[in-house]
Amino acid sequence: MNGPAAPTPSALAALRPLPLTAVRLDPAGLLGGWQERNASATLPHCIEQLTAYGNLANLRRVTGDTDAAFRGMWFADTDVYKTLEAIAWEAGRTGANPEFFADTAALVEKAQDADGYVNSYYQVDHRAEQWTDLGFSHEMYSAGHLIQAAVAAARAADAPQLVTVARRFADLLVRRFGPDGAEVIDGHPEVETALVELYRLTGHRPYLELAQRFLDLRGHGRLGQGRFGPRYWQDHQPLAEAQEATGHAVRQVYLLAGAVDVAVETHSAQLLAAAERLWESALASKTYLTGGQGSRHKDESFGDPYELPPDRAYAETCAAIGSFQLAWRLLLATGKARYADEMERLLYNGIAASTALDGRSFFYSNPLQLRAGHDGSHEDTPSQRLTWYSCACCPPNLARLMASLHGYAATGSSSSLELHLYAAGVYSSGDFTLDVRTSYPWDERIDIRLTTAGAEPWTLALRVPAWCHDARLTVNGSVVRDAADDGYLRITRNWKAGDTVSLVLAMPPQALAAHPRVDAVRGSAALARGPVVYCLEHSDLPDLPFEDLELDPSAPLSEVEHSLAPVAILATLRVRPDISDTLYRPLTSGGPGTTAVTAPAIPYFLWANRDPGPMRVWIPLAAREE
Repeated sequence: MNGPAAPTPSALAALRPLPLTAVRLDPAGLLGGWQERNASATLPHCIEQLTAYGNLANLRRVTGDTDAAFRGMWFADTDVYKTLEAIAWEAGRTGANPEFFADTAALVEKAQDADGYVNSYYQVDHRAEQWTDLGFSHEMYSAGHLIQAAVAAARAADAPQLVTVARRFADLLVRRFGPDGAEVIDGHPEVETALVELYRLTGHRPYLELAQRFLDLRGHGRLGQGRFGPRYWQDHQPLAEAQEATGHAVRQVYLLAGAVDVAVETHSAQLLAAAERLWESALASKTYLTGGQGSRHKDESFGDPYELPPDRAYAETCAAIGSFQLAWRLLLATGKARYADEMERLLYNGIAASTALDGRSFFYSNPLQLRAGHDGSHEDTPSQRLTWYSCACCPPNLARLMASLHGYAATGSSSSLELHLYAAGVYSSGDFTLDVRTSYPWDERIDIRLTTAGAEPWTLALRVPAWCHDARLTVNGSVVRDAADDGYLRITRNWKAGDTVSLVLAMPPQALAAHPRVDAVRGSAALARGPVVYCLEHSDLPDLPFEDLELDPSAPLSEVEHSLAPVAILATLRVRPDISDTLYRPLTSGGPGTTAVTAPAIPYFLWANRDPGPMRVWIPLAAREE
């Protein structure tokens, strides 16, 4: 039972994902707890909203079971498909087989045209417009999410019905846009990675070849100028030539994920190198501290290099999810630890912040600062998470990621297991089974006990994150002094059941500075501990002028318990004196002294779970007092 990305045995991949059944996350741990919340709250909530917002009724219009008007975005079907994918992964994890999945799969099958086409927006009122506006129609994008739901259903839920539907649509795409078809692309990349997974599931090579064809056709201006220019839909430059991550952030990372999938299956070193190059470009100067990407609201795009304003950050949740999925594919392809490091950063910050503690409200965009007096009345910039959105791509996207989260924690083979994400649970690879106990990321310690072991030598690889400068490893109580090799501590030996391994990753609180070219946060610092970014929130500072707080860089940071998290960072702040009511004033030296206070900073992903009000990740630094 494979997970969301399953390279074929002949693929150019350094690491192999474990079967989904090989990893069981403990619900008492943070990641396992998120999975349980997803199953008990987020997924039922998504199902409710699909009815309330008309997504299911849109499909019933096609079948003639309702005459209600079409509701929602023209790509509203994708919310149905992502929810079905999430249900399938959850069924594989727990064995649940909800009636909703079978009923909805049957509805999609009934709505499908004889030639394989299914898209509720274009099948009734807009049938004459099919395939006429590929820049914005999302027709192939919608097909891609249908295909991914079908792949999940086949791999995890033993539900082949949806695969038949997806293959009919994929076969239509091959006939219409394959080698003898029209030279076109979809304005929203996504179908590429879906087609590769369908190839991996079925072995039908035309699906892989079509995915490669779409990549080859992109970058030649086929979609025209549009409202935002060809960069918006990644049609400005061929991938092989592109040097800079740009345009609509979600489209960029989805395109690169498809490129990696095609590269490993076709053994294209050039295509893989292009994906790595653009990933490096994004990480070097266009990614927020939280892993979020996209600094512009207007076109949901990457901005210029170092254009990373915290209060105007778009950092769409779907971009964080897409970046996580891209990093996973790059990790499988190359085995490089930096991709697992980025997965971890995204998971604990850019992705986790999007979901409320109750699992039923969400952020679409994820700012790193909310000002006092912010107008959060519009869904584009709300002060707190919303239960749904007019464009509701993010909540079901979160649901499908969390339902399959255990599939991203480790890789392995008969001779090894590599732990990339540290979470309490049980992990199996070959003849070996590990019981992992940890409260990571709150606790520095990860304890591992082998419960079963084979007779042959076997390698356990443990990732040492780039943020950790003091990693301590023991095996059966004896200190191991080997240095990390390319980001991993590797232990190869003859193991026996009962052997223990303990890894301690020191994570003292620290203050971080941004590159000086990030003008928006120059003279500020952010707080972090291990992989978790922290923030100040008004609820912890109710009687202080939030906008006048500055971080004392000379005072030590410490750890403190908090009602929202086991570990908060206790920082010393100074209250900047109110020197003038004038917006602009002459620059003068000196001035009145400041008042020192201590306050907790909470994990960024937990902000906005209390009363609405200001928040900031980047804290201005107080001047040193003489």
